[in-house]
Amino acid sequence: MNSLNLQARAAGRFAPSPSGDLHIGNIRSGLLAYVRARQTGRRFLWRVEDLDRVSPGAAESQLAVFAELGVTPDEAPLIQSDRLDIYAEAITSLQHCGLVYECYCSRKDIQQAPSAPHAPPGAYPGTCRSLGEVERERQRDRLAADGRSPALRLRTENSPVTVHDELLGDITAPTDDLVLRRGDGVYAYNLIVVVDDAASGVDEVVRGDDLATSAPRQAHLASLLGLPATGWLHVPLVLNESGQRLAKRDGAVTYQQLQASGWTSADVFAWMGESLGFGPGWTSLDDMIAGIDFNRIRREPTVFTPPVEAPRVSGLD
Repeated sequence: MNSLNLQARAAGRFAPSPSGDLHIGNIRSGLLAYVRARQTGRRFLWRVEDLDRVSPGAAESQLAVFAELGVTPDEAPLIQSDRLDIYAEAITSLQHCGLVYECYCSRKDIQQAPSAPHAPPGAYPGTCRSLGEVERERQRDRLAADGRSPALRLRTENSPVTVHDELLGDITAPTDDLVLRRGDGVYAYNLIVVVDDAASGVDEVVRGDDLATSAPRQAHLASLLGLPATGWLHVPLVLNESGQRLAKRDGAVTYQQLQASGWTSADVFAWMGESLGFGPGWTSLDDMIAGIDFNRIRREPTVFTPPVEAPRVSGLD
């Protein structure tokens, strides 16, 4: 993986998908990543994860919202669609080690297959990992007749891997035969984030704790590619009033919608402080940087109530 061009100086990052406007939970995670980088002397980088769902103008809009809140990345954003050759090289290096195999299963096939022994719930059961070449050719022909191609999976032993998180402590999970490239040719999330973080010098990942269980498999994949180990800091999610992960369908939850409801950037920062357990006294990004102690942030998820007149926030029990 010599062409990854590893950076010497450490960095943190925010990596939204440009599928639309960011909601307040996304914004909170991005601001926390920025604050952490500033508090620890890291560069703050922005990555546009545009290999899947893309809404025209969304990437520019997301950057503009953060600029209005006072955040400017230290370097030009990294665009994943410009880096397809790098992801292909990563898979080739794994293939040379015998760690990649074709998978011909649909999602329905996987759901209906019995689980492999000792595999985590929902893990790929290994249906295609030991097929002979004759059967592989038959399966390729079957997919080709439907205009489809096989996915590529990482060959693992479902062994447990442990990583340390600054908030959650040790996270241990088995590593399953994760997808490296989907059947439609799109490179998979777990591969590209590992490759891109290493290429950018990201040595600590700050993101929502819904992704915490992905950290061990990403750490394992990084080790197979000979890439540096990454630190982790998974922050609590923002939920809707039903206790589900916040989504744009929940009402006035994007920055643009909040502005239309009368919120200013100062209201956003006041809500940030309250949601994290530091009170409503913040009015700016500087307040947030000075006021956060990551050892003291609220560990429970936060319920966001779309505003009618004034910001409101409550913590879950």
